[in-house]
Amino acid sequence: MKLRKSLTGKSVAAGMLGLGAGGALLAIAVTAAPILAPAAIGQVPADHPGAGVYQKACAVCHDNPGATRAAALPAIKAMPAARLQDVIAPTGIMGPMSASLSAQEKTDLIAWLTAGQATAPAQWTDALMCAPGKRAVSASASVVSQGFGVDAKQTRSLSAAQAGLSKSQLSNLEVAWAIAYPGQGQGSGASVLSDGTVFTTGGQRLIAIDAASGCLKWAYTANSRNTPAIGEINGRKVVAIAIARDIHVVDAATGSLVWKASGQPVDGTGGQIRGGVIFAKDKVIVPISASGVAAAMNERFECCTGHGSVVALNAADGSHAWEYHTMPEATYNGQVNSLGVKLRGPSGAPIWSVPVYDAKRNLVIVTTGENTSHPGTDTSDAVIAINADTGKVTWQFQAMAADIWNMSCSVETGRNGPNCPVLFGGDGRDFDFGAGAVLASANGKDIVLAGQKSGHAWALDADTGKVLWSDRVGEGTALGGVHWGIAVFDGKLVLPINDPGLGGASPKLKPGVFTFDIATGRPGWSYAATPNCEGARATAVSGCMSRFGFSAAPVVVDGAIVGATLGGEVIILDGADGRVINRIDTVGPIPTLNKDVAGKGGSIDAHAISAGAGMIFINSGYGQFGQTGGNALIAYKPKQ
Repeated sequence: MKLRKSLTGKSVAAGMLGLGAGGALLAIAVTAAPILAPAAIGQVPADHPGAGVYQKACAVCHDNPGATRAAALPAIKAMPAARLQDVIAPTGIMGPMSASLSAQEKTDLIAWLTAGQATAPAQWTDALMCAPGKRAVSASASVVSQGFGVDAKQTRSLSAAQAGLSKSQLSNLEVAWAIAYPGQGQGSGASVLSDGTVFTTGGQRLIAIDAASGCLKWAYTANSRNTPAIGEINGRKVVAIAIARDIHVVDAATGSLVWKASGQPVDGTGGQIRGGVIFAKDKVIVPISASGVAAAMNERFECCTGHGSVVALNAADGSHAWEYHTMPEATYNGQVNSLGVKLRGPSGAPIWSVPVYDAKRNLVIVTTGENTSHPGTDTSDAVIAINADTGKVTWQFQAMAADIWNMSCSVETGRNGPNCPVLFGGDGRDFDFGAGAVLASANGKDIVLAGQKSGHAWALDADTGKVLWSDRVGEGTALGGVHWGIAVFDGKLVLPINDPGLGGASPKLKPGVFTFDIATGRPGWSYAATPNCEGARATAVSGCMSRFGFSAAPVVVDGAIVGATLGGEVIILDGADGRVINRIDTVGPIPTLNKDVAGKGGSIDAHAISAGAGMIFINSGYGQFGQTGGNALIAYKPKQ
């Protein structure tokens, strides 16, 4: 079945989808299901009743994506009907925003949004399967990249031997193959085994790819955007991901389910799992990103409820081991908004990022987001170390107190809704941690490193959480500063800075890549990002002159930093001096192995960059925040 147009943008924003790094709006994971699209394709009547529902309930955000961080209407119209239904359901992330709509209005809205879609193949992976004799995963294969953090310390760094690539080879790359995700963009990062098996998610599937050819060894139905985590249970390799609020662990060799369990706290105060899970000794660690940050846009919502937490499951069978909460459940806090609605708190301090496990101290270390209602807590905008056996806090460090913010506030425009907590005090700037912590050592001391959306780099004593040094690049922004992740290699901290100009150009914005000496905090070389809006890119790249920073977490290969921009460029820098080794444009149509789905590259963001098996893997296309949508997983190899 031929897909008649490229379906771009896995996430939509404010009025439609869930949240990600540091309050960033991202696609939520919903119950595993086939890919669905409307049966009818054709012209949408001008008087369709869903158009009026959109104008009433959605247009204020989605017609102004630059100011509201929402996805533009074309990106929403690429979403499958089933996903939209889940999002606006009473239990969905935008349930409070759609509560005033009748059942018929919801039906009309979804029918209007999806009326122009072509029907994507529900089993799109079938055409990509390897020949039956080529689907084996080696039982003796070692782990090259175990998940988002690449290694146990989350350094996101590979040697030439591990990656199968040298720095010199990175200057001359070509496309090995590409896969297009139907109806969804923004796949996850990749985990890699030494036999060339690559695990990633996209298009509502967890897939095992043969890196050499791009064919699939197996596919597992999974609507998830977590980077898969590789672990071991009873001597066999397994892959773990979050799907909606559950954790699925599957056999790495076959894709068959080993166990499935709830990833939620037993007291019912859970939420979405954005960052992704990790294996920590005999447990699977699950970060929860509940916060109420989007529901606050509903002026009648008793803002806010929801808070971050961590759930530990026993890796052997998924049984509940312990849970940690960043605060107690919200109660009425005595505040009333301008419409007379009673407010609740505390709330927030979600965990958007991937945790890291400090095996030496047996600590699970997480980073947290801002508070979303009063009173503020000392667990927001924080780095928190939790005992992996008991769930008790060993130490915590708060980078910014009283950062109390939600999406009824506007950092960019200053126009605040009645549920904006800044109206009741505090310093809400949305300067949380969207990036996870990294473990490193220097001069015999173990260090925890973290990057914040304020533009700060933090180095903490791994034993106590006390600050060893800190530095700041620019003044930060609500979408970074440091947005999705940092990297470490050869005694250097790599700090990617996003700083998109949502409110216009400013000399305070510092998009680029910056390095620091881990031992001393002394700044090293830096690379200043500049927009590339030459020729067709001027119109092909949405917001080309303002969205060109480094938001996606970089990866280091043989001392070279592989970064990528909101402008859709892969930029590879020499880690020694910041010299540009290679620059690759991913924006626009791209031929794919699954020819019945049109491939398109766009903005590169989130967990988009991975390496291993002699290749660089890039997920290109991120339609959030008015960025450039797309749906392509592209593998690059050295030219022969």
